[in-house]
Amino acid sequence: MVLFAWMRAQLRETSPDRSANSEFTLIAVVLGLLIGCLLCFTNLYFGLQTGWISMMSLQSALIGFLVSKLLPRPITPQENIVVQTTAVATGTMPLAAGFVGILPALGLLDPERDGMAPLHLTWLSTVGWSCAVAFFGVFLSPPIRKQVIIEEQLAFPSGTATAQLISVLHRLPPPDTSIRQRRGYRALSVEEAEEENHLTETHVVHESPLEVESEEPEIARKESWSALLWSFLASGVMTLAAYFFPIVFSIPLFGNYLAKEWLWSFTPSLSYVGQGIIMGFPTTLSMNLGMLVGWGVLSPLSKLYGWAPGPVGDMTSGARGWILWTSLAIMCADSFISLLPVIAEFVDNQLRRRRILLPRDGGSDDGDKEDNEVETEDRLVPNSWVLWGLGVSVVLGVALVWLVFGNEGIKPWATVIGFVLGGLLSILGVRALGETDLNPVSGLGKISQLVFALVAPGNIVANIIAGGVAEAGAQQAGDLMQDLKTGHLIRASPRAQFYGQLIGSSLSILVTSTAYTLYSRAYTIPGPSFPAPTAYVWLSLARLLRDGQLPDKSGIFMLAFALLFGTVSALKIHAVRRQLPYAKWIPSGVAFAIGFLNTPSFSLARLVGGVLDYVYRTRIAKDGNDIRLIVIASGFVLGEGVVSVISLVLKTCGVSVASCWGCGHGLCAGCPAS
Repeated sequence: MVLFAWMRAQLRETSPDRSANSEFTLIAVVLGLLIGCLLCFTNLYFGLQTGWISMMSLQSALIGFLVSKLLPRPITPQENIVVQTTAVATGTMPLAAGFVGILPALGLLDPERDGMAPLHLTWLSTVGWSCAVAFFGVFLSPPIRKQVIIEEQLAFPSGTATAQLISVLHRLPPPDTSIRQRRGYRALSVEEAEEENHLTETHVVHESPLEVESEEPEIARKESWSALLWSFLASGVMTLAAYFFPIVFSIPLFGNYLAKEWLWSFTPSLSYVGQGIIMGFPTTLSMNLGMLVGWGVLSPLSKLYGWAPGPVGDMTSGARGWILWTSLAIMCADSFISLLPVIAEFVDNQLRRRRILLPRDGGSDDGDKEDNEVETEDRLVPNSWVLWGLGVSVVLGVALVWLVFGNEGIKPWATVIGFVLGGLLSILGVRALGETDLNPVSGLGKISQLVFALVAPGNIVANIIAGGVAEAGAQQAGDLMQDLKTGHLIRASPRAQFYGQLIGSSLSILVTSTAYTLYSRAYTIPGPSFPAPTAYVWLSLARLLRDGQLPDKSGIFMLAFALLFGTVSALKIHAVRRQLPYAKWIPSGVAFAIGFLNTPSFSLARLVGGVLDYVYRTRIAKDGNDIRLIVIASGFVLGEGVVSVISLVLKTCGVSVASCWGCGHGLCAGCPAS
């Protein structure tokens, strides 16, 4: 309440000055919160299904602009920055607070194997846990911004793409992206921004950047609004149809035998197609290559040779649980290799700075250092706010984690270490994100779990919780840094964005906790409808670090694929940094691993979207300036995410499916057979 009262005091109507308050307006905040709530439900829904979550910053800016055209006063470009910043902070909480991985993992605990009964948090407990981790990354952002955006001028391709789109929508001159990067970088161009479109194990996707013109006719805006509306409705209707006729989303495309015994089915979800469009063809291709290797080769091998004797879909004794370990090895190897050059350059920069600042002839060069900050003090976040915010968020976080989980879950001193580790990992994650558009939180999360295997040996709950605390800070700081890059290019106030981040995170705590509680009451999580694959990743690694036992023969394949994708990742990093044209076609290790985590039905529909995106941009769109496809993709994704709330209400009220016709394989969500 104190936070919202303070924020309310900051709100002002637009004024002619360039203060933070002239951009942090009621219109911008309300629009951002409304869009963010839609994204929050959407991301929670898809995150529990596949582990995939999108920042949707580009889509938030676009939807905010279109909606504002219906208002008496259209929003300014700087207000649009506040809209998308607030929306991203609200919409990504399902990931930052671990609702798609950490909390489901705690619900999978086995008393005999883990020494503790499953932990199913109440609504109040989920609110407390979310409050514990929701603000640390927000307060980390201002000092990191100063270093990576102002001083080092890292690219942040997705943030740059969003700035380019906003400049088009508001008919501004294109943002000046012709800045020189650090050693070995040429001037940033749109072609460079199109280079990467990565996934992380949190499976956050940063949207495909777009090259756009500085002018767009009014008719194009009307067409965009119409395309968004119709694609939203189409996806929503299909989602509702799939609730009453589950076969719609589980078509045995390759026959009932392969669907039932080997989990090969097809989900023609328009939202999955939309996600594939947003991801881009190279990423969806990597994901489907992983699907073919995991589900077409390794799964049958593990079953044939008796390494995974249980049913294929069983995460404990079946092939799905067996190939999970190979997926884990690929993600760790890819993320670790991608971090090496970042760590090396960070150390090198610190050594260079230390040599520069060494006293010379009894003096210091501190006063000669140029400050490249372009904003005035009244538009920046004061250092005192950062220090107090970090201190309060850590103290409050430690207390809340202790209240929620108690001493048996995790000791307060271990939670403090988690926050400290999260701060350190945030620096590495943000720098990697700024250079490659990849926030390697999969590797960072595994690093945190490894540390806590030493700090709190034998305590699986502490390993998962503390790892989640550390990962939350790294993930949130990275996502918010993309928004700050957008604001920097459009000359929006960092302080106004900071306000939006705090408000969005605060509201999202309640929205996400409520939605997760409702889903937990209506469905089994993990279960047929919401398998929550990343929960098994967290729990499996925690068990491995405690017991040191791997499934039969899985260690050999883990080592082989780790070496292979370590090499592939090194080659990809080299190609990206050299800006070689074939860089984006080198498989992404993390995307490849996600093909293992999810059943084929999730990957195939995304490939359809990726192919559509490739064909559209190479055969139909003129000069890459057409944004209609990304508008349609946004409508597809939002349509299913929002209408899924209706399905949730129907499920809670006991409304059953209309017909199980065609569901002979027993894999349809909602069918009695499933």
